Amino acid sequence: MAENDQQVNDGVSANGVPANPAAILPPPPQAQAISAVWDLQLADEIALYDRQIRLWGVKAQERLRSANILLIGMKALANEIAKNLVLAGIGSLTILDDQLIAEEDLGSQFFISELHVGMNYSQRAAAAVPQVRTLNPRVALHADMENILLKPPEFYSMFDMIIATDLDLAPLSMINAACRFVNKPFYAAGSHGFYGFIFADLISHDYVIEREKSNVPTQLKAETVTRTIIATNTKKENGKQIEMVTKREFYSPINLANTSPLQPEQTNSWRRKVQITPLLTCLRALWEFQNMSGRSLPTHSHADLELFTTLATEKHKELQLPTETLRSEFLRSFLQNVGSEIAPVTAFLGGQLAQDVINVLGQREQPIQNFLLFDSEESKGPVYALHPIFPPLDGPPVV
Repeated sequence: MAENDQQVNDGVSANGVPANPAAILPPPPQAQAISAVWDLQLADEIALYDRQIRLWGVKAQERLRSANILLIGMKALANEIAKNLVLAGIGSLTILDDQLIAEEDLGSQFFISELHVGMNYSQRAAAAVPQVRTLNPRVALHADMENILLKPPEFYSMFDMIIATDLDLAPLSMINAACRFVNKPFYAAGSHGFYGFIFADLISHDYVIEREKSNVPTQLKAETVTRTIIATNTKKENGKQIEMVTKREFYSPINLANTSPLQPEQTNSWRRKVQITPLLTCLRALWEFQNMSGRSLPTHSHADLELFTTLATEKHKELQLPTETLRSEFLRSFLQNVGSEIAPVTAFLGGQLAQDVINVLGQREQPIQNFLLFDSEESKGPVYALHPIFPPLDGPPVV
């Protein structure tokens, strides 16, 4: 009986007939060719992304490789985002922009040239795609020249991540709401000369932090009003015990974040209050100006400057910030920069946003929660968690 078992295990039954003929036959030539091509492509990709795989692992790179991302707008900031994501090896990138190329686009963009200016068919998305493709031919690239405001919520369901750049608050809020409707993570970003912002609404996001295991056991509990430790695990690496802590972050949409207060720990201390960047005030004032005037940017007219100054003063008070931290010099600088593009600033913002997207797709490291504000004159980029806070009858505040 043992002999027969051994024969079956070797692929032959007791009577000498193959137990599974297909198992012992060589694969057909076509299958062999496909397998050889696949192995060659896989080895080629591993060699190409070797440094990234060493940094964040094979699983994270695989998630990146299968990611389908929508990038809305194709100005200088979006150029930087596209460049970083494509070089990182995402699966697919759709660039959506219905605007024609204008001469001012040549100032800080590197995917278009003077040849595109004035051509009736030269929309920014269509012109950029061939240039982006040269960075990494493995990434599937698509151009969409339709107005984003005409897209139904179902349009966003085909993507793993949506990034909207250099739009007013109203379309950003509409896109954010549509992304929430189909449960898709959303980023918004914009640049204004020396200043810029990144906003993230990942709805609910789990990620893993790896650290050397401590003697004090990690408790499954809420760390902040938006972050909770939900699981822990351990592994051995280089002779050390490594703890893998899984955390969950909850987010708010941009229309709520824009009207939410600063966290109590930031307003309860005078020292922390005076460190809050007035860029937050100015950004909120700009969005309120758009809502009231129906225009994207204020002009240098006396009426616009007076209205913006009034709005900024009101927003500063709403944030419970000291009046002396909203200096006239900063207001003047912001208004002089609003709507302009400066390459080093867009490079920083684009790199930060792309890295956060990579971390989110790979489910590693803590993501932006939820507003990053960059002031290049001060070389600072603080992150503020802005959420509607409702204090319960007892216990700490909750979102």
